[in-house]
Amino acid sequence: MLLKDLYPAAANTPLGEVAVAKVTNNSQSVEPGDVFVRSVADNGHLYAKAAYDAGAAVIVCDQDLGLDRQLIVEEPRKVYAEMCSAYFGAPCRKIKIIGVTGTNGKTSTCLMIKSLLESLGYKTGLIGTVQNMVGEQVLPAKNTTPGAYELHSLFSLMEMSGCEYAVMEVSSHAIDQERVHGLRFACCVYTNLTQDHLDYHKTMENYLAVKKRIFSVCDHAVVNVDDSYSDEILSACDCPVTSYAVHTNESSYVAKNLRKRVDGVDFEMVGSGVIGRVHLKVPGEFSVYNALAAGSCVMSLGFPFHDVVSAMCNLESPKGRAEVVDVGDHDFTVIIDYAHTPDGLENILRALRSTCEGRLVTLFGCGGDRDKGKRPLMGGIAADYSDHVIVTSDNPRTEDPGEIIKDILVGMEEKKTPYTVIENRIKAIEYAILNACEGDMILLAGKGHETYQIVGHQTIRLDEREVVAKALDKLDR
Repeated sequence: MLLKDLYPAAANTPLGEVAVAKVTNNSQSVEPGDVFVRSVADNGHLYAKAAYDAGAAVIVCDQDLGLDRQLIVEEPRKVYAEMCSAYFGAPCRKIKIIGVTGTNGKTSTCLMIKSLLESLGYKTGLIGTVQNMVGEQVLPAKNTTPGAYELHSLFSLMEMSGCEYAVMEVSSHAIDQERVHGLRFACCVYTNLTQDHLDYHKTMENYLAVKKRIFSVCDHAVVNVDDSYSDEILSACDCPVTSYAVHTNESSYVAKNLRKRVDGVDFEMVGSGVIGRVHLKVPGEFSVYNALAAGSCVMSLGFPFHDVVSAMCNLESPKGRAEVVDVGDHDFTVIIDYAHTPDGLENILRALRSTCEGRLVTLFGCGGDRDKGKRPLMGGIAADYSDHVIVTSDNPRTEDPGEIIKDILVGMEEKKTPYTVIENRIKAIEYAILNACEGDMILLAGKGHETYQIVGHQTIRLDEREVVAKALDKLDR
C-alpha cells in the first residue's frame, strides 16, 4: 500500500509513492514502515521523534519537526480518521450508520435501536459504552466512542459479517477529537443535554456547540423537543427532522397516558393519524424517552409505524440501566443504575419514587478528576427524592475520596433528609442491604455496567451484583 492510497492528497508530494504498512497515532505501537500521525499537541514532538526512531515510514504532523519523512497537514486528527477509513477499505460507506448523542440515554437508546432493527430482520452492529457487538458477537469496549482505527476496524468486521446497520454512541469527546470525522450518518439521534464533562468542555455553550456538529453530517435527525436545548440542535439540522416528546404535543411522535409500573411503563405512541399501544418492559419516564427515540429513529429509516410499535413491546433494560438485582425472597428491591450526572440521577429517582412503597434509599458517589460542579447538585437531588442517602465513593481516581464526599455534602447541608457517609463502597452497599426494611427500594447509582473501581492509578474489581449477593448471605445467616 502506498501513502497516496491512504491519503490521496499525498499524491502531489514526494512521499506519495512511499510504501507503508499500517497507520497509527500511538508512537509505542510503531513498527518499521508504519505511518505515524501526531494527533496531540502536548509533547507531540517527542512522540513523533520516538515514532521516527522506531522506523516509521512517514510522520504526519501539523508543523515542521525537522524530520526527513514528514508530511505536514493542517488538521492531523482529521487526516488520521481519513487514513484509518481508507486502510480498512472505507467500510463506513457500505453500511448504514446511526449515531446517538446526548448526555444521558445513549447506551439504552442504541441497544433499543439495535433490538428493533434485528426484530425487523436486519443484522446490526453496535458500538457503545458497555460493549461493542457485531450481530450477536460481543467485543470489549474501552471508550464510549473508540478511536478512529478501532472504529473503522469494527465497521470492517460488521461489513464482512453481513451487518446492514451499525448503531453507535457518539460522545462529545469523539466529535471534538475528530474520531468520527468523515462519517456520514443515515440518522442522528439527540437525547438531551445536561451538565457533564465540563472538566473537558469548560462551559455548557462549548459542550452544546460540539454536539451540534454531528447534525451537519446526517441524512435524517431525530430530536427530543422536550429538551431545553432542542431549538439549538434543530437550528443545526440541514436535513429532515423527526421529533419526539412526552410533554410537547407539537412533535412528530408523543407518548400519551403514561401508566407506570415497577417493572415498566404502558403508554400510547401518537403520531399524525396513527396511534400505537406500547407495553414497555423498562421502568421510568426516562425509559419512555429512550424508547421514543429508538422507535422514531427506526421509523425515520422507512420502517412501518405499527411494525415498530409492536417490536417496542419487546424492548428490555440493558445491564446497569434500571437493572433489578435478584434478592431472592427478601421483601425489598435493589436497583443498579449508571446515573452519574445530576439529570441522570434525578430521572431514575423520580421513576423509583413514583412506584416505591417503602423507603427510597440512594447510595452514590461522584467520580474523581472530573467535573466538580455537579457534586453538590447530585447531593441535593439525592436528598430531595430519597428517604435516606448513603454517600460513598465512585471512581475517586487520583482525588482524595473524602474530599469528593465533602463536595457532595455541600448540596445536602440545607436538606432534612438523613444521610450516612461510608467511604468504602463495598461496606456502604453491605450497610444498605443489612439495614433494609420491608418495601424499601435501594438504588446503587453511578457504576451501572462497570465491574471495577478506579482508585488512584489502579483498577480493582468491584461488581455490585457480587457485593449485594455477599451481603445477602450475611443477612441470611
